[in-house]
Amino acid sequence: MPPSLLLLSVLACSVASAIAAEKPAALFNGKDFAGWEYLATTPADIATVCSMKPDGTIAIVGKPNGYIATTASHQNYKLHAEWRWTGQPGNGGVLVHINGGPKDRQWPMSFQVQTKNKAVGDLLPMAGVTFAEPFTTPPGANPSFKARGGSVDSEKPAGEWNTCDIVCRGDTIEVTINGVAQNKVTGCSLREGKIGFQLEGLPFELRNVTLERL
Repeated sequence: MPPSLLLLSVLACSVASAIAAEKPAALFNGKDFAGWEYLATTPADIATVCSMKPDGTIAIVGKPNGYIATTASHQNYKLHAEWRWTGQPGNGGVLVHINGGPKDRQWPMSFQVQTKNKAVGDLLPMAGVTFAEPFTTPPGANPSFKARGGSVDSEKPAGEWNTCDIVCRGDTIEVTINGVAQNKVTGCSLREGKIGFQLEGLPFELRNVTLERL
């Protein structure tokens, strides 16, 4: 093959590989929980808190308090997830840039995107991590800190599916809930880590959890 054709062939393969790599990939395989673990102050198998339905929906019992997380670390991506409360709406969150495990504390170093009823889309720094923007609630406020909350509450009623899209790029995290931009923080002290979902007492379901590398 002439060098020019060989170069074109290599370039075409590189472009094709790049396009393929940019497609969203499912983080759950639809069959079991390979690549995931359950972490809490009292360790347990993930199968004790999660079950996989025939259609790939993940049913999560919500307790004991802890979180499920990927075993792999990720950076520079768009995470898409859909969740709904199957009964009474409660508290929960999506964790990004998880570093370390619970050990002697319940929650890891991470940034939490709230799925808590009436606070969906708020951003919280967990276990000492930081971002540049000032809190919109005073430090130590109960029940949580939050960053710049969206002006529109885009959460759907309990029982309906919500969509969460989180873009993590460099030191920036952006959050969109049900198509409505809710939050953006910069200067994040962590730029990569595992991805997880909190269990905080009440059952919920997950589906269509995908990751698109940026």
